[in-house]
Amino acid sequence: MASRSGVFSSSVGTKIVIGITGFALFLYLLIHIAGNLMVFFGPAFFNRYAYVLESNPLLPLVELGLLAVFLIHVYKTLRMFLSNQDARPKAYAVKRPAGNPSRKTFASSTMIVSGLWLLVFIVIHVKAFRYGTEYEWPAGGRDLYRQEMENLSNPLMVAFYILSMTVVGSHLFHGIASAVQSLGLNHPKWTPRVLLAGKIVAALIAVGFMIIAAWVYMNQPGTGRVHV
Repeated sequence: MASRSGVFSSSVGTKIVIGITGFALFLYLLIHIAGNLMVFFGPAFFNRYAYVLESNPLLPLVELGLLAVFLIHVYKTLRMFLSNQDARPKAYAVKRPAGNPSRKTFASSTMIVSGLWLLVFIVIHVKAFRYGTEYEWPAGGRDLYRQEMENLSNPLMVAFYILSMTVVGSHLFHGIASAVQSLGLNHPKWTPRVLLAGKIVAALIAVGFMIIAAWVYMNQPGTGRVHV
């Protein structure tokens, strides 16, 4: 009987692990954007939310778990990509018959590139917001509102964030469909609806983060920019 590690090291098992960890990261993004949307309610509301969140004693365990899920997702995805490259060292030279279009999309064919881009983005994002300059909020905790304002005061940084959120949308758009297929969730009625809902939510997440970045930049204090 094959061991559990052997099962999850197989091609099918690897896809299942990628699908499960991908769904977990997708759920985290939903929670993350829900928290970030509170920036629209002003510094007091946003910093109070951040203080309640960061004062939770379980937060370090959650962060470690999230890091483990992320690293497993990256590792398994790279292993699968490299295995596929080894199994198919040369590009197919066979011409696709007319009337049989490829199912590949831009999002699906650039998954490894978008994934690596997001890896770099996450490192920059965590460094800026977790280990960057910290300010104390008089009511307690960090002045995360001010930190976000300062981190997104540079138009080049805002452009990088917006571009990265476009990559997030592209990655999620195909990743959701791939995860559903890998996990064997195949129902003639409900699967297409789940896929459509997932893609809509993926687009909303990406656009939501873009709006936040643009809003923060446009609402810099003392700049004379138009406030929304």
